[in-house]
Amino acid sequence: MKGFSQLTLINEETKAVRLFMWLFYLIFTLYDLFYYYLLPLNTGGTPGLPQGGLGFGYYLAIIGLLPAAVYFFKTGSPFKIKYLYFFGFILIDFTNSMMIYFGESKEFQTGNAVELFFILFAPLFVNKRYFGIIAGGMVSKYLVVGLLLGSQTVMVPIVLLIIFSSVSYVLLNRFYSYIQSLTNVFQELRETEKLAAVGQMASVVGHEVRNPLSALKGFTQLQMERHPEDRDRYQIMIEEIDRINLIADDLMFLSKPRHPVFEKVDLNSLISYVISIMKEQASNQNIKFETEGLANIPKVECDEKLMKQVFINLVKNAIESMPDGGAISISARMLHGQQVLIRVKDEGCGIIAENIERIGDPFYTTKSDGTGLGLMVTNQIIEEHDGSIDFDSEIGKGTAVNVIIPLSQKS
Repeated sequence: MKGFSQLTLINEETKAVRLFMWLFYLIFTLYDLFYYYLLPLNTGGTPGLPQGGLGFGYYLAIIGLLPAAVYFFKTGSPFKIKYLYFFGFILIDFTNSMMIYFGESKEFQTGNAVELFFILFAPLFVNKRYFGIIAGGMVSKYLVVGLLLGSQTVMVPIVLLIIFSSVSYVLLNRFYSYIQSLTNVFQELRETEKLAAVGQMASVVGHEVRNPLSALKGFTQLQMERHPEDRDRYQIMIEEIDRINLIADDLMFLSKPRHPVFEKVDLNSLISYVISIMKEQASNQNIKFETEGLANIPKVECDEKLMKQVFINLVKNAIESMPDGGAISISARMLHGQQVLIRVKDEGCGIIAENIERIGDPFYTTKSDGTGLGLMVTNQIIEEHDGSIDFDSEIGKGTAVNVIIPLSQKS
């Protein structure tokens, strides 16, 4: 995928550079033909190139940039060509101007429409670094020429270049904004495709896996009763079967459309239920629970089953982040009288900043044995409750998950 993306960028750059080269030579040639030949014929002047410069060598030098451009095309480096033409033109044009005007008394008169072409075409490369070099390089060239020749006529092209650069910069920012919008849409489409794939898998895997799991768990429990001396081993087997069943539950949850049934729920009772079913797993890892403020929260309008699943997922993640034990604190408080903030905080390993941004993406997980589905389901449930969830984590100190839901749902 990375190689394909790089090839696509090279192909797009090649198209832009080829158009750039055609227009460069066309504008460059037509402007000089008009300025040095057609205009003098109509104004009574003398047609021809100015004396003292490179003469036709000026054009041969510009044409001489072509072989270097062809070489960059063949070596797969089209990104260098736009810099080649800019710096090549600046150097050749500056040398020609110095040969014509330096030490002479005649007024400085030079320039080519291709300079404005550089400015106006730059946004099509969608490269702010290149645009900055173009705009700064053009203005700098005229400033140096003005200083060396002691001429104030360079102020006119400098002002024009600044004006056109401003317009071009607005276009460049618009291109960046447009590309960013397309990128966001593409990412959303990819996420939708992932969710569709999960739904398709869930409809098959969920049904096919859960029934055998129930049978396996039943026989394992029976064997544990018959052979109590191997209770620890059978307990591990049961826990692993439960973990597989939880994954199947997540898949089933994603495969079928949900219509939350909102009712007034006592938050304290809901969290107490979650703690009761997770307590055994926590005790095995020497983890204790602490609660605060739950009894002071009025009843919350929510889907009780879905919200239980949310906090089971969060508590489960907190337990798994503390293999050496610790504490999980669950607290709640009112926000502005209209929302409830429930905070689940652990003392685990923490999450690095770049991973926090991807939490909840389908199939993304930092756990070696994780599926990336649990928090995706959690995010969806919170969204269906018009709430929000965010993560605050510090490596080595733990993670705090903040769940905010409205006290009552909009009818």
